[in-house]
Amino acid sequence: MKRIAVLVVVLLSGYLAGCASGPKYSEISSTISTLAPDKGRVYIYRKTIAGAAVQPAVRVDNEVVGKAVPKGFFYVDRVPGNLKIETSTEVDRALSMTLEAGETRYVRLNIGIGFFVGHVYPELVDEVTGKKEIQSCSYTGS
Repeated sequence: MKRIAVLVVVLLSGYLAGCASGPKYSEISSTISTLAPDKGRVYIYRKTIAGAAVQPAVRVDNEVVGKAVPKGFFYVDRVPGNLKIETSTEVDRALSMTLEAGETRYVRLNIGIGFFVGHVYPELVDEVTGKKEIQSCSYTGS
């Protein structure tokens, strides 16, 4: 019985170690820089710990901008226009969207079942949902 308890603690520790550990959005939101009037902002976040070991890079227009860390968020400011947000595990998952000057958009990274590993896929969510869900996420940006 003692061995089972130790195994559970070790597995749980490893699982939670993959989660974001920076300051929560609710703690730092007032210190995030103001958006330049000629740019748009995209918050990218992953609200669940499901599939914690699966943390692929997140690319915006083929540039790596962060990782899909469970319970983590980061943001990118971009010039207005069409954007492609991608993740890759066994397969590539992409979201195409348009960003306007002065606009803030929210992209949630979800995890789905894959053949060998889970698939992390980006989903555009409305502002009300994004603002609510990001509150408990920790900052993982640089």
